[in-house]
Order: sequence, then structure tokens, then C-alpha cells
Amino acid sequence: MESDVLFSYPASGGPRGARPAAGGMGAEHGLGDFSPPPGGSGPGTGPTPGGSDRASGGEAAPLPVRMRPATIDELVGQEHLLAPGSPLRQLVTGSAPMSVILWGPPGCGKTTVAHLVARATDRRFVAMSALSAGVKDVRAVIDEARRQRRTGGPPTVLFIDEVHRFSKTQQDSLLAAVEDRTVTLLAATTENPHFSVISPLLSRCVLLTLRPLGDDAVRGLLRRAMTDERGLAGAVRLAQPAEDHLVRLAGGDVRKALTALEAAASAAAARELDEIDLDTAEQAIDVAAVRYDRDGDAHYDITSAFIKSLRGSDVDAALHWLARMLVAGEDARFIARRMVIFASEDIGMADPGALSVATAAAHAVEYVGLPEAQLNLAQAVIHLATAPKSNSATTALSAAVADVRAGRGGAVPAHLRDGHYSGARGLGHGRGYRYPHDDHRGVVTQQYPPDELAGVDYYQPTEHGAERTVAARLPVLRRIVRGTAGPMTEPGVASDDDSGSTTAGEEQQ
Repeated sequence: MESDVLFSYPASGGPRGARPAAGGMGAEHGLGDFSPPPGGSGPGTGPTPGGSDRASGGEAAPLPVRMRPATIDELVGQEHLLAPGSPLRQLVTGSAPMSVILWGPPGCGKTTVAHLVARATDRRFVAMSALSAGVKDVRAVIDEARRQRRTGGPPTVLFIDEVHRFSKTQQDSLLAAVEDRTVTLLAATTENPHFSVISPLLSRCVLLTLRPLGDDAVRGLLRRAMTDERGLAGAVRLAQPAEDHLVRLAGGDVRKALTALEAAASAAAARELDEIDLDTAEQAIDVAAVRYDRDGDAHYDITSAFIKSLRGSDVDAALHWLARMLVAGEDARFIARRMVIFASEDIGMADPGALSVATAAAHAVEYVGLPEAQLNLAQAVIHLATAPKSNSATTALSAAVADVRAGRGGAVPAHLRDGHYSGARGLGHGRGYRYPHDDHRGVVTQQYPPDELAGVDYYQPTEHGAERTVAARLPVLRRIVRGTAGPMTEPGVASDDDSGSTTAGEEQQ
């Protein structure tokens, strides 16, 4: 992380930089030791509008930095963490020295929380990135924190960005200092800390989960940036289609949305326009607007085209529609759910492994998240599109449901009924049941459906893929079970002229 950009403060006469880190370590270690701005501004104190204090990082700072909330009440999209007395509020105000791990997707506010914590007047704030810092750097910060505590100095808050990139040894080096509160740890991660952070460290911290921002939250922050003195201060207007495009492009990442807005505003100024229209926004960020409404016709049309391309085994078309949905900001969980359904509806027994692939992709979406989970979705799409197809499971279930709804059925045959409870034997329940494992073939002649449906075939296997083997085996099984044919053999099923033993399994449930 660039500490001099992420943690800079307004001060009278211009922006203020960071002091060198403790122990003589400079920016090359990814460290920064920050103090509050002069004048005693404490937690929750924001920049003064206008003048050189317009942007918290200076007028040259990127728009996402300038628009970073100055108080915790400006934090958007994390209402579940902002209740009075919540750990997040205590952390920001410094009312409780608890160590915290912030877990959430990019652009949801983790760095903003660190920025707010850094503004507290009574704490020494040190920031480092796990991308560049090592055990030596961590120990240097801890040693300085101990020295500060012994001499009556301010308590130390250590912010570690991308903490999941720390090795086990690096994380181990934090344990004692966090345990005795030599430092208050504030760590941020985009990966599930239950897997990426060692258990001893996790148990010493409060885990706060930040949610991805919804479209309404991103839209609200864009509009705030358009008018706020820290942002564009009303210098240009934003057309509705362009705003919609920026919201879709962001995918819940407000940093991405504000960066795109700044680029579009610069492009509009270069063209001497007083409004950012859709064409200007597209050219500025070099991403064409995808005409896609998650609640409108385009959503259903593209989803339909996606499924039909999978069913038609056109892998290239399926990948195109997948890309259209992803670029437009479609919920990846929705895409994954559709593929899980498709795996059974249109592939089924022709490739039983397709369901496992689709389910694994759905799990990856939840576990990994976007953008990386796009690769898992693409792999699943390729598998599903190129797999042999069969809708036999769908048609079999449909036929069975139709019979049930039509009233066809009847009582459960007595030999299949539960015979374990008191009095069941006296009613004849379970009497005559033949246990298939007592037969050397693993299958016996026995009636399983109700009388009215005996001999009805619902499942009609195809000759596609793995279902070809099932299609060859099924007639043998049906003949043995129904006792309707003479000798017949097939691998794994002995000839059906041998009824097999029934003594050991007689009446077993």
C-alpha cells in the first residue's frame, strides 16, 4: 500500500505528509508512522471545505482518496457494523484497545476504516503492507511500541494491509504483542481469514466482515463526489446513462467507481463539455457500456441465450454470454446457480461429474469471490458446454410427478413398510421383504412401486456419454427386479434365472 497517499491529513496551509517510521525504516519497507494534524483535531474531524484543504490528500490526490469519509458516520454500506458501542465504533474512537481483522472485498471500506483510526490523537499509528514487509519490520515496530509504552508514550496501532499474504512465521511474530496489547492490531484482508490467518492470531482479534457495496450505495457515493467540495464540486454534470454505466462497472467496488468517474470528468473537461455523457464515459475508461438490466428484459434474454448455448454445446457462444453477464455486473452467484441446475437438467447421467463441477464452481464463487472466481465459472462453462447431453433425469421426474398429480399411486406395499416400531409385525409390515445384499447379484425380484404403477418405466436413458453404460445395464436390472425374463447376463449383474438366497435378509428393513 502507498502509505503516503492512503494516510495523509489536511492541515492549514496544505496537506501534511508522514513522518518516517520508527526504527529508521522508510517507505521502502511499506511502513508509515502517522500523527494527527496540528491543532488537536481528533477522531471524526474532517478536512475544512474549500481552499487547499479541499482534499484530504491534497488537490492532486486521486478522487477516491479525496472522497474518503472523514468521520465514521460517512461510511456507507456497512450499517450492520455501525451500531452505537459496536467494535468498529470503539476501534475508530479509540474507546477500547481491541485488535480487529477487517474482512471484505476490494473497495468496501477497509482502508477507510484504517484512515479513520489513524486520525485518533492519542494513538501512534503505523501502517505496513504484507506485500513488502517482513518479520524484521514487524519486530521493529513491536520493539518501538514497547519503548513508547515504557516511557509513557501513546499506544500503538499497527495496520497491516493484505495480512493474508503474511506467512505463518510472520503472523506468529505478532502473537505476543497482540496478546499483551503492546500493539493494537488492525489487519485487512480480502480472503477468508478462517483459512488465511492462523488460528492463534484469529482468536486474539475481533473479526469484522465488511459487505460489498450495493448499487444504490455506489450510486449515492458517485453523486456525493459530483457535488462535494472534496470531489468535483459541481464542475460537471453526470448523465443518467453514464452514471448507470459507472455503477455497473464498479461491481460494488466504490474505489473503482470513483476512479472511473475521475477519468470521465477529465475526458469531459478535455472536450470542453459540461456533462459526462455515456460516450465520454465509455471512451475515458475504454469499456463499452453493456446494455443489461438485472431486473429487465436483457437479464432474462441473456440468461436464456446462455443456457441455450450450453444446451446446444456451443462453448464459444456460452463463454460470450458469460462474459456479457460478468462485465455487466451480474451476480456471480446467480450464474453459478443456473449452472448447477443445468448440470442435472440437461446433462444428468450422460456425465454425472458435471454436477460436481458446477457445484464446485458455485462454492468457489462463495469462497474466492470475484474477480478470481470468473476463472472457475469459465472452467465450469467449458465443461458443461462440451459434455454429452441428456435430459432423461428431467423427463423421468416430470413423468413421475404427472402421475402423482393425476392421482395414480396407491398404498405402500406391506413388505416395504417400516417394521421397527411396536405392533408393526402384527400388521404384517416388513414381512416378506427380501434383502438385496443377501443375493450374490446384489439385486432380487421384488415389487417396489405401488400396485397401480408396477411395471411403469419413467427413466429412459439415452446412448450419450456415460449414460450408454446405464442404458445397457438398466434392462437387466428391470427384468431381475420384476421377474419378467429368462437368463440374461451383463457385467456386474448375474443371470436373472438365479433368484438368490433370501434367508438372511428375509424381513430385514
